[in-house]
Amino acid sequence: MALLRRIARPMLASMFLSGGWSTLRNPAAVADTAAPVAMPIAERIKGLPKDPEQLVRINGAVQVGAGVLLALGRAPRPAALLLAGTLVPTTLAAHPYWTVEDPAERARQRIHFFKNLSMLGGLLIAAADTHGKPSLAYRTRSGTRHATASVADHAHRAAAVTENAAGSVRDRLRVGA
Repeated sequence: MALLRRIARPMLASMFLSGGWSTLRNPAAVADTAAPVAMPIAERIKGLPKDPEQLVRINGAVQVGAGVLLALGRAPRPAALLLAGTLVPTTLAAHPYWTVEDPAERARQRIHFFKNLSMLGGLLIAAADTHGKPSLAYRTRSGTRHATASVADHAHRAAAVTENAAGSVRDRLRVGA
């Protein structure tokens, strides 16, 4: 499975590296297309610039950075989540097939929309991939159960020792009386 991850991650990242790099080099080419989706996001999130060209440049930079991390297998789960986060607005802005009148263009945009939706699914799988190791949630639950059982075992042993000691003291008191 490790070999499969080493091959699959760069393949999944390749689209983001290519698209992100293209956007970084020429943000003006996609700024107008992105504006209807990017501007409402920028208005809701403090700190984001209100310029569509800067927003697509940031999106491209995130795609390149997270794409490199995913391709190299460095922090692949957060990288996949970042890429998924950039893919949603990119897809909505670039492939709104439901607004296209021409049947041929609508079909083309629908294909691209669902291709991106498929990539989103792959990214979500990559984000959940624990490399065959138990997840953090599982390890936490398991550790909690183990700790609880250990404490209960120690408490039962302490109770038994206390009960034996009390019995011994009681027996000595009866003998001495």
